[in-house]
Amino acid sequence: MARLQPFRAWRPRPELAAEVASPPYDVLSSEEARGMAKGNPLSFLHVGKPEIDLPPGTDVYSGAVYAKGAESLQQLIADGVLVREPAPALYLYRQRMGDHVQTGVVAGASVDEYEADLIKKHEHTRMAKEDDRTRHIDALDAQTGPVFLTYKARPEIDAIVSRLAAAAPAYDFVAPDGIQHVVWEISKPRDREALVAAFVPVPVMYVADGHHRSAAATRVRAQRRQANPGHTGEEGYNFFLAVIFPHDQMQILDYNRVVKDLQGRTVDVFLAAVEERFQVVPVERGRPDRPRCFGMYLGGRWYRLTAKPGSYPTDDPVRSLDAAILQDNLLGPWLGIGDPRKDERIDFVGGIRGLGELERLVDSGRFAVAFAMHPTSIEQLFAVADAGRVMPPKSTWFEPKLRDGLIVRPLED
Repeated sequence: MARLQPFRAWRPRPELAAEVASPPYDVLSSEEARGMAKGNPLSFLHVGKPEIDLPPGTDVYSGAVYAKGAESLQQLIADGVLVREPAPALYLYRQRMGDHVQTGVVAGASVDEYEADLIKKHEHTRMAKEDDRTRHIDALDAQTGPVFLTYKARPEIDAIVSRLAAAAPAYDFVAPDGIQHVVWEISKPRDREALVAAFVPVPVMYVADGHHRSAAATRVRAQRRQANPGHTGEEGYNFFLAVIFPHDQMQILDYNRVVKDLQGRTVDVFLAAVEERFQVVPVERGRPDRPRCFGMYLGGRWYRLTAKPGSYPTDDPVRSLDAAILQDNLLGPWLGIGDPRKDERIDFVGGIRGLGELERLVDSGRFAVAFAMHPTSIEQLFAVADAGRVMPPKSTWFEPKLRDGLIVRPLED
């Protein structure tokens, strides 16, 4: 089953929602966040990336950073920017990006279900990032960045969401990047109960984005359970802030690669090496139109690479992924990228930036070659997670991103 917990959120006053809402903490550098929040004391970046209000060069993992985040959150509350709900509620959160629309349910998701693998993962986490989010949640005594969950769509849930979204929203604004954000409060008991009941038959959910936030929530729960002799399992720390979308509304973009050098090879020698496992054809534009096909930008021009039969196992849900095919047949053997999580010669570029960004990076001389990927499908994500496996790093880029600050979930009621 999938258990949803209503909660008493802190939320911005409607007229301030657009000023408060910010991109998630992990898509901006400290300098980008500092520039974006400049002149806007209400930006939730002051809470999510508190180092922007400390001297440049401050260690982002220092205790002062988490203390500053807690201070900034309390200031928004003291100033009346964030207002506490009088009673537990659920929410709907809709985003519109061009022609793409997705509507999710905002609720507390169960740490018990996460630990029991009823909320499935598809990525490894990095301990430093887990530590960071654990300390952030603990210092703020609140979850401020939602975990992006998905489930296999069910028409009965779609019908309830559609009915509830016909009401007037609490928020409706367009962010500077052109993405529309609409939020509905579901406060009537019968409506909340209908949504909660509709999710009970959902056998499993999946983490789409937010592996570090969900892992951190389990660590905070463990700490607080140990410190609470009267632990019941119903305390607020047993749940984490989530926005839950049906799988057929997911939009996964490509997650592309750039590499700094060809390990001393000339362009011609490198192309000859690539042709051992890929069909290589010069093309005008590099966007791949199908799985197991890649765009490669090298020496000022694009090539289409198509993986040759036999170069990958078709029956393995991980090694048949495009990211694994490229890694096993090219990045590893010909470019010496052994561990893309740690190798500083490779970088990753979200598809939202477009192929022009790949051309710019290579033409600038900072990188020698770029690879445009075909997006991973949600069905591939399910197959990997259901098999208890993990994807290669940087396999999925979900858009649009959820905004921080619209709904804050306190750990204690």
